[in-house]
Formats: sequence, structure tokens, C-alpha cells
Amino acid sequence: MKDEQPALILIVDDEPLNITIAGKVLEKKGYRIISAKNGFEALALAEVELPDLILLDIMMPEMDGFEVCEKLSEIDAAKDIPVIFLTAVSDRESLIKAFRKGGRDYVRKPFYADELLARVQTHVNLKRAYEKQLKLIKDLSKAIEEIKQLSGLLPICSHCKKIRDDKGYWQIVEKYVSEHSEAQFSHSICPDCMREHYPKIADKILNKTEKEQK
Repeated sequence: MKDEQPALILIVDDEPLNITIAGKVLEKKGYRIISAKNGFEALALAEVELPDLILLDIMMPEMDGFEVCEKLSEIDAAKDIPVIFLTAVSDRESLIKAFRKGGRDYVRKPFYADELLARVQTHVNLKRAYEKQLKLIKDLSKAIEEIKQLSGLLPICSHCKKIRDDKGYWQIVEKYVSEHSEAQFSHSICPDCMREHYPKIADKILNKTEKEQK
């Protein structure tokens, strides 16, 4: 299995120094970093870059972190990106509101590097595990559908023996089965066809085989 690319983290804060500090902490651990200084930039970047996680400041002008988080949930491509709030607020109401708006976690400012890294790694791992689960479900659904196709009623030509697929196209048996399963073919000649097309060889081979079997 190909190694996963390092996680991409979007840091959103109206204070450049906060972005710089958090960015350096994360880059030292191998994370890729992009940043936005306001909510509008954050929404645009999230939809285009699809980061693995967003570190989002709450207190920002024009559009605060709560509104950004709420709008992220309305973007199909970005709605499942985990959000960790970076916040200086500590009152219970604000923290509850952060979760209600869709935040997965929060880290208080000024933050400890170890705490930030631990929370980021936890949610990146959870997101990637969820994505692998979705892929597994998709692969299993596809496999089940292919099994259904093979186990169902297959229209087959009574003359040339071609099979009609679910799109209405006629295919030779080998091609159809190969595309719908992992079966591989090894061509041979059955006794009846050997007698019809190669009678001289058939007499020698088949008669000898029949004697050996008696």
C-alpha cells in the first residue's frame, strides 16, 4: 500500500504571529501547512485544498470562527473536515457553542505545543480511519454488486454463446467473466470438439485415455 501523504492543516487566524507559531510547531512534525487570515479566505481554501484538519480561531473580525464552522457544514466537499478551535475564551457557553457549531475539539491560547500536536494527531487519525472505512464499504458494495451480476440470469446467444451485459452489449464469455470476477482462463479442447475438429488426433489421444481409465 502506498504511503499516505503528510496531513494538510489549514490554520485560520487574524493574527499572523499565531499562524507562524502554530505553523512551526506542526511543520516540525511533518505536517503541511496552509493559512488564512479571515473567514472568507478560510472557506475558499477549505473548498479548493480540502485540508485534513482546520485550526480555527474564534474571535475574528467580519466573520467569527463560529460562523466559519457553520458555513463549512454547508459545503459538500468540506463538511467532513474536522475543526479544532484555537481560542482565548474559556467561558462555558462559548465552548458549548463551539461544539454545537460543528467543532470537534478546542485548544486554549496560549497553547502548549505537546497538547496541540496530540489533539491534531488524534483528529487526523480519526478522519483517515473514517475515510478508509468508507472506501472499504464502497469496495464491498461494488464486489457484492458484481457477485449479483454473475449469479443472476445472463442472456446468452444460442449460436455464438456471447453474453449480453447489463448495458446491452454482447461480449464473449471470457471477457464478461474477466470483467466481473477475478477468474482467469486456460484454454483447452473438450473431447466432443476434439473428435469433431481433429478426428485423427482424437482417436489416438482419447482412445488411449479411455483405456488407461479402465
